[in-house]
Amino acid sequence: MSGRKDVVRELVRAHGQTFAEEAGITLKDTPQPLYRLLVLALLLSARIRGSIAVDSARELYRAGLRDPRRMAEADWQRRVDALGRGGYRRYDERTATQLGDGAQLLIERWGGDLRRLRKEADGDVGELRRLLQEVPGLGPAGADIFLREAQRVWPEAAPYLDRKALDGAERLGLPKDPDRLVKLAGNTQPAVLAAALVRAALDKEVAEDSLRRVA
Repeated sequence: MSGRKDVVRELVRAHGQTFAEEAGITLKDTPQPLYRLLVLALLLSARIRGSIAVDSARELYRAGLRDPRRMAEADWQRRVDALGRGGYRRYDERTATQLGDGAQLLIERWGGDLRRLRKEADGDVGELRRLLQEVPGLGPAGADIFLREAQRVWPEAAPYLDRKALDGAERLGLPKDPDRLVKLAGNTQPAVLAAALVRAALDKEVAEDSLRRVA
């Protein structure tokens, strides 16, 4: 057990930055940070390098597209250009459309405030995941990404360790049971643990580095 705890400790110490933090998002249970996280989740869910998705999320923010109203009011080319500056060129045109459509849906259905979506789910994480997937471009993977990070401020979702996080646990020789992983992590926040495990799943060197440190 102590060996597994050591692996988790070293993994979190070296690779425990959440993706929201990497994108410069100070996550709070307020409309703008939650929306920025939603955009990041949409970008990360595509078959593209995570660093490009993070850079593109930053560029959208720099372009002033930081809430649903501004995103919906921006013309399509402005969204395309911001994505292009972030390197998100393979999916830029389709994603620019999805961002506009998604922002409009959020405004019309939830007043541009994802806390209202949360309220509609009424503590049911499965329903929360389903509602998120009504946003254009946000499929099951995107909903999982959002909830992995949002569990930091939406505690009813915790511990949220999805299949990708559990793939990271398997690569590290750790149990694929969320409750056991959380116990091994001690006082580490589930969102931080999830991000570290996902990084191990995405990058073999992250896993090997963590294992090497406790060898």
